[in-house]
Amino acid sequence: MPGPRTTVVTGADSGLGRAVADLLAARGRVITCGLGDGVDVRADLATPAGRAGLVDQVRALSDGRVDGIVAAAGAGAPQPETVALNYFGATAVLEGLRDCLAASDAPAAAVVSSSSTLNRGSGALVRACRSGDERRALAVARRLVRTGRGSQLYRSSKAALNLWTRSTAVSPAWTRDGIVLNAVAPGIVATDVVTRTWERDRVLLETALPQPLGAPGPVAPVAELLAFLVSRENRFTTGQVVYCDGGTDALTRGGRPQRVHLRYGVREMATMAREARRRTTTP
Repeated sequence: MPGPRTTVVTGADSGLGRAVADLLAARGRVITCGLGDGVDVRADLATPAGRAGLVDQVRALSDGRVDGIVAAAGAGAPQPETVALNYFGATAVLEGLRDCLAASDAPAAAVVSSSSTLNRGSGALVRACRSGDERRALAVARRLVRTGRGSQLYRSSKAALNLWTRSTAVSPAWTRDGIVLNAVAPGIVATDVVTRTWERDRVLLETALPQPLGAPGPVAPVAELLAFLVSRENRFTTGQVVYCDGGTDALTRGGRPQRVHLRYGVREMATMAREARRRTTTP
């Protein structure tokens, strides 16, 4: 019978990260990471040194084997550090610990995105993040702040993270070791940060991100979804951005995602035509 899993959770000192860490702690070993007191690894993922330090410490604490990672550390302030943490911090931790995941017999990872990615952000910032050029991304972020568009930093960094998740999950470097990788995009849920400012921000948030099941929503279902995605049981769901948002995605996008169909090149069309003929002529 398989033993208990070891899962790394970043942002485990507050909010959704803490909820996931508490949930997983009842099921196995959790290596908690954050900036506050009481975590196993203290590291600032908005800095390259902090990211490298976390990877080194987790590798030492886990003896080089990690079964799951939940990258929950994030920020929403309209400042460049938000981009450094939300995108570059998350991706650096996952790439840095990929070899530790590969040592597991059922490796899985998940990142925390946001339903705010349903709103348009900055294409320039998304492209800068996806290029891997942190210096350029931070320069774009500073320009957005300077021109009064700092609110775009959070959703743009999370949108870039969604794209990274989908492309990375199906890359040979991850699939050859059977590592599943997904993103969960929560809606507005009742974390400490949200409840403290809810009355002040309520009208704005309910207008921007309407949730048919009500807002703020519960934290527990989001934590449970993350826990499943990094569990031993999840061996086939990968490359997905799962909106756990009380219905915002379905309400705002309707059937539009289903309007995107597969498009094949000449080689694929020829292969499928040849196989179809073979099936009709084979006894």
